[in-house]
Amino acid sequence: MALGKTRAVVIGSVPLGESDRIVTFFSRDVGKVRGIARAARRMRSRFGSALELLTLGDLVFFDGGRSDLVQVDHFDIVHPFERVRGHLERLGQAAWMVECVARLTADRDPNVTVYNVLLRALRSVEDGVSPRRAATAFGLRCVDALGHRLRIDACVGCGRRANPAGASIAIDVAAGGVTCAACAGRTRDTVRVEASTLWTLRQLRSTSWADAMGLPLGATEDRVREIVDLHVTGLAGQPVRAARFLREIERSWPGSTGGPRLAPARQRGGESRP
Repeated sequence: MALGKTRAVVIGSVPLGESDRIVTFFSRDVGKVRGIARAARRMRSRFGSALELLTLGDLVFFDGGRSDLVQVDHFDIVHPFERVRGHLERLGQAAWMVECVARLTADRDPNVTVYNVLLRALRSVEDGVSPRRAATAFGLRCVDALGHRLRIDACVGCGRRANPAGASIAIDVAAGGVTCAACAGRTRDTVRVEASTLWTLRQLRSTSWADAMGLPLGATEDRVREIVDLHVTGLAGQPVRAARFLREIERSWPGSTGGPRLAPARQRGGESRP
C-alpha cells in the first residue's frame, strides 16, 4: 500500500455509513483525490475540524491501488480560511469556486496552475477583495488552465475579425468564443456583448492578479460573470449548485460586500457538498 503526502484544499465531502466521511481534496501534487476518513463524524474524531470545506492542510493518505478512494490517515491544518466561511457571500463565492474545481477536473490529474489560482482567490476573498470579483477572475483562469480558453480575437465560426467598429458582437460559449453577426445565434448559449465586455474579460484573465482585483469595471463585470457561468455549466454538463445559493444571497442582501456573519462551523453542523 503506497503512502502519499501532499498539500491540499478540502473541496467537498459527503457522509458514509454511520461515522465515516468521503472527502474530496484538490492537491498540489496529485490533483483531485477522494478519500475515506474513518470515524470523521464522531464527536471525538481525531480529525476534529480539519475536514471543513475550504481548509488548506497537509494530507497524508494510503493508496491500495484497488479503488478510486484512498484512506485518509492525517490532514493537518495549514490555514482554515475561517473568515471566508464566516460570511454568506464569501462562503457562497468560495463554494462556487471549489465546486468548479470538483466538477471540471479529473481524478489524479494534477494542475498546479488551477491549484495556485484557487489559493490566490481564497486568500483574496479572506483579505477583503470583492468575493464576486475574485470568483469571476478565478473562473476565467481556471477554465483557461484546463484548456478551454474562449477565443475573443476572431470569430470561431468563420475566422474573420469578430468585432469591427460598429458591428454586433456575441460570445458563443458552446462554440468556444466570439462570433460575428453572420455566425451568431447558432446555439442557445450565445450572449450579446459590447466591446467593453471583451476588454473586461481580457483584463480579468490576463493582467496580474492584484491589478485584476482592483479594476473599476462597472456593469461589464456582470456580463463577464454571466459568460463564465454559462461556460462552466456547459463544460460541467449541468449548473453549479452553489450558483443557486448565490442567487438567493443576492436577492436577500442586494449590494452586500460580505453578507451576515455565520456561526462558527462547529456550531452550524451539516454537510458540505460542492
